[in-house]
Amino acid sequence: MLRGLVIVLSILAVAAAIVAPNALHLANPYRLYNNVVPAQDIAVAAPTVTELPDFAGYQQSADKKQAFFGFLAPLVEAENALIREQRSGLEALYTKWRLKPDSLSQEQLSWLEYLAKRYRVEFSIASEAEAEETFALLMRRVDVVPETLVLVQAANESAWGTSRFATEALNLFGQWCFTEGCGLIPAARGEEATHEVQKFDSINASIRSYLRNLNTHPAYFEMRQLRAEQRERRADIRALDLTPGLLSYSERGEDYVEELNAMIRVNRPIILETMGAEEPVAEPGFTPSSDSAPE
Repeated sequence: MLRGLVIVLSILAVAAAIVAPNALHLANPYRLYNNVVPAQDIAVAAPTVTELPDFAGYQQSADKKQAFFGFLAPLVEAENALIREQRSGLEALYTKWRLKPDSLSQEQLSWLEYLAKRYRVEFSIASEAEAEETFALLMRRVDVVPETLVLVQAANESAWGTSRFATEALNLFGQWCFTEGCGLIPAARGEEATHEVQKFDSINASIRSYLRNLNTHPAYFEMRQLRAEQRERRADIRALDLTPGLLSYSERGEDYVEELNAMIRVNRPIILETMGAEEPVAEPGFTPSSDSAPE
């Protein structure tokens, strides 16, 4: 009964923080590859959430966890769904290009260029070798991150949504920025340091930035490589598969990774119950060989 009430309160908290009724997100609003894959209305209705519920008000740890995961999980799923659609289009265009290299339309090439810019990949298909490398690099970067890992890192970095950076900057993942005024100045920042903790306009933007960071920053190449190897083996991609690639996320290194692993093991049953799934994983799928595309 109590858990049901916690879930209801979390849903109401999300609804209260919505500034637009429903922001309909499409990874590819022009459906530039819909002549390659069956036309589908693959869209995710994601509320734009501009404030956090008061997680500090929960007296019981179990209730706080249930509320935190219940609040955040739908937003994480929406961002992953957007990435999943981008990957679907990328796979379709790669297959089309492999069958006939000059078959891609100008609109499809423009969409690929947009995707490459979004994921910080230099776009070139001037030769077969360059095209293979471009597609392989994109396939390694345009991919989801298991919801369990996202939720646990958010909990770790934001003190379960109660830290100053979470409540004042909507920053759930401790992301930095380096332009004066871009965020909040950490109290313990050294005299020579210039970084700030980035401020976001919404929780959605914080999640989106975090996912892009993991998918593009050189520091997380190993995480992306681990994910690509799982896909090549057609194996499920689980949170514990990827944590070894997050050594650079914290100055604590191995200790940080071990802490994440422990949190994943402890909180996995709550996350599964919250999400109503047997196991939130990134499903296996097609990917070109990544060996020829160093980052």
